[in-house]
Amino acid sequence: MSSGLIVALVLVLAVAAAIGVFALRRQQHPSLSRRFGPEYERTVALYDGDTAAAERELARRVERHRELTLTPLGSAERARAEQQWREAQAHFVDAPGQALAEADALLFRVARDRGYPDSDVDAQIDAISVDHGRHVESYRALRALTAAAPAGSAPDTERQRRALLGARELFTALVGADGEPAPARREALTKPRTPAADRARPLSTQREHHA
Repeated sequence: MSSGLIVALVLVLAVAAAIGVFALRRQQHPSLSRRFGPEYERTVALYDGDTAAAERELARRVERHRELTLTPLGSAERARAEQQWREAQAHFVDAPGQALAEADALLFRVARDRGYPDSDVDAQIDAISVDHGRHVESYRALRALTAAAPAGSAPDTERQRRALLGARELFTALVGADGEPAPARREALTKPRTPAADRARPLSTQREHHA
């Protein structure tokens, strides 16, 4: 066998071995991608595409999650939480920042009452992601928007509205009876009211003012 043929055979075997290792890594935790959904892709991106490292992190979350004792809310607690969410949502029209802060605090309390960690918000979010990987990013977005905005900056009310709508999906899942999502409520979430000074102007003037 010629030396050239030997080198080519070695290269083919090396490529085949590399493909096998890659495939094995992808199959270490085949359920993680299904379980975490978008959170899986987010974690892989955080680890710069290192799938093995991301899966180790997600597997650690699953292990820590097993140490939790999660219980559903009682019917009275659930009704009270749902009423508080409706009140927070109603405040969005006149005070978007207040509405988001109330929703953020309510999510934290409901998660705590269910049995998720309450000493560290990041740990709480990680634990929630094991059960609600498709909705947990909305919790992060809500928290980011409730942080103090730079002085003089104008709030992005459309972004706030989307964050509150997304967080409502997680809230609905968390307050569900016996771990099942509660029926989603479809109250309309309108944009903040037009300031009184603008409402007093003719419509054509308002358009020029906001142009």
